[in-house]
Amino acid sequence: MRRPAAAALALLALSACHPRPAAVPKESRAISAEPVTLTAADGVKVFGVHTSVEKPKALILLFHQAGSGKDEYATIAPRLATWGYSSLRIDQRAGGDLFGGNATVKALGRSTSYYQAKPDLVAALAWAKDKKLPVILWGSSYSASLVFLLAADYPDRVKAVMAFSPGEYFDDKTMVRTAAANVKAPVFATSAQDGHEVDEARNILAAVPGQKEQFVPKQGGVHGASTLLRAKNPEGAEPAWTAVIAFLQKVAP
Repeated sequence: MRRPAAAALALLALSACHPRPAAVPKESRAISAEPVTLTAADGVKVFGVHTSVEKPKALILLFHQAGSGKDEYATIAPRLATWGYSSLRIDQRAGGDLFGGNATVKALGRSTSYYQAKPDLVAALAWAKDKKLPVILWGSSYSASLVFLLAADYPDRVKAVMAFSPGEYFDDKTMVRTAAANVKAPVFATSAQDGHEVDEARNILAAVPGQKEQFVPKQGGVHGASTLLRAKNPEGAEPAWTAVIAFLQKVAP
């Protein structure tokens, strides 16, 4: 695609058609998973799972949607690992049993507001520091908005941002766009095949000063990272996966 030089670092890719399928990984990798317990700054215990892979290209921090938990990524994390990406998926304190349970909410005795889950994401980013890998933030629904806040707060520790159905979910309806204006890392966003969600993602991406891509599904497409689950999105899961892997291979080859 040709574009003016002034826009070279500010590409907004609006995909109205499916990208070509990603090639199958050329080499197999040893994959393992182990439980992790983090402690947020306010003392809340945050439970998660670290999926590690031999010779990782990057570490992806996987954050779930409302009413959900880490098992939103029970099948997504292993598939990312086949491409060489380790991950940490956590149970945030704003969640529930949508995908089988949320140990953090259970231990706390209640689910909190979306914004109150931010310390859990910060704890995950702190845990990632010792791994000495490029860190990619990945959010679903409300956490797709929180990752913009995190990337703006810690620009030197974030390699890229991936946002699945981001929106202005907090009381301050300009908070996410304001944070996006301070995100220096490349950003990928997608959403359901829904005009409101597409516009929300586009408006937030418009504030990002650097490289950015928006994948708009031509068919299929559901809310949050569930768009990658064939059971939830039979027509659109594979095209979404192709766009996700293409972006990852650009930012962390």
